[in-house]
Formats: sequence, structure tokens, C-alpha cells
Amino acid sequence: MARNPHDSFSFSRRYFHWKKKDVVEDEDDDMEEILAFDSSKSEEKVKSEDVISFPLQHSLSTGSGRAPPRKKLSVVAVSKLRSALALGRARNHFSSGLGTKVVGTLFGHRRGHVHFAFQEDFKLNPAFLVELATPTSVLVKEMASGLVRMALECDKKIEKKGFKLLEEPIWRTYCNGKKCGYAMRRDCGPEEWSVLNSIGPISMGAGVLPGAGNGPESDGEMMYMRAKFERVVGSKDSEAFYMMNPDGHGGPELSIYLLRV
Repeated sequence: MARNPHDSFSFSRRYFHWKKKDVVEDEDDDMEEILAFDSSKSEEKVKSEDVISFPLQHSLSTGSGRAPPRKKLSVVAVSKLRSALALGRARNHFSSGLGTKVVGTLFGHRRGHVHFAFQEDFKLNPAFLVELATPTSVLVKEMASGLVRMALECDKKIEKKGFKLLEEPIWRTYCNGKKCGYAMRRDCGPEEWSVLNSIGPISMGAGVLPGAGNGPESDGEMMYMRAKFERVVGSKDSEAFYMMNPDGHGGPELSIYLLRV
């Protein structure tokens, strides 16, 4: 029994304090039991997981799990090979045997028409040989006045879908924006071969061939100009040839564009 309310309050606090400690101890015991039960369950779970995962690891070690990636890689490799073969066929479709650097030769009698030939090498047959309607003297004057841009256009025909650009027979010719007749594709005959062989291994230069065109009925002496050209292929319907300067400075003095429209 408490003598006054303060003694009762302090006694109840002491009593409550001891009961709280007992509860905490009981809770600690319960937590120990729970933890012990959980640890035993976790050990059982780990054991069961080891048992379950063992066949999976065994199956991976046998190589059965790696088969799908190999199949996927083989499919990708086959698709890349097919695309490469298709690209090679497309390039061969409009390839003319010429590289990026070619030999270009202009030649013709002074009062005759200009011939233009592109060769991979001066010893090889020209891959492109045309006869322009422009007189040689007129083209010489144009080149002496400055830069010359020549455009050769041909019509795209549906029935000749597999026709190469350099094999087109007829071209419309433009010189510095002015129409100057038509150009005809020619085969390299004995006369053309004689001119190309007379120029020989000259890589760049211009002049007159000796002993040519001295007759009274001739079109004058044979004039020529040879230079290295850079070939740029835009598509199967467009190519360009730019004359390369020997010093590497300045723009090309002569450019020739082939277009199929």
C-alpha cells in the first residue's frame, strides 16, 4: 500500500519497468526462436535450390544451352554473306573495267571531228571511245580560253535495263552549256589504234603527230592531247571524269560528265 500518491506513482513506474523488461526478454526469446526457425528454413531453401540448380548447371556444361546463340549467329552470318554477294553483283552490273584513275586521250584531224578515248592503261583496248560532232579546232580554242565542261547525255530505255553506261551508242553533247550535236560510240579500229600507239607511253602532253594529214585531201594534221583523269561513279546512270593536273594544284581544266536520263 502507498502512503501518498507520489509513492503509488513511483511504485507503478517501477512495476511497469520490470514488466517491460520481461516483455522485452520474452520478445528476445521469441525473436531468437523466429530467427532460428528462419535460418533453418533458409538452409533448407538453399539446399533445395542447390538440388534444383544442379541439373541446370549440368545441362549448361553439356553444351545444350549454347545451341540457340550458335543458331542465331549462323543466321546472321548467312544474311551478311547474302548481302555481300548481292552488293558484288550490283557493282559488277555497271562495272566497266575502269578504275578510279584512267588515261584519257583526245585526238582528231584539225578540220575533222574529235575522238575521245578512256583506257585503264595505254596498252589496253579503250573501254570508252566516242566521236564528237565538234571540230577539233573549235575544241582547241575552247580549251585555250579557259575551263571546259562537256556533258554527254543519253536516254534511259526500259528494254535496255541491263545496258552499261559506257556501252550506250548515241549521246547528246553539250560544251560549257551549249548544245553541239551528237556523239557516236566507236569501236577501236586500225586507224584509232595507230594513233594511240603513236602517242605511246606519254602520260600527259599535247602536240601533233608527224607524217599525218599531209595529203591535199586530208583534214589536216593529227592533233592529240593526253592526260590522267579521275573517274567518279555516281550511280549506274552517271559518271564523271576530271582531268588531273600534274602539279596537283588548281581545278581540272577539262571535265566530262556522262548522264543517262
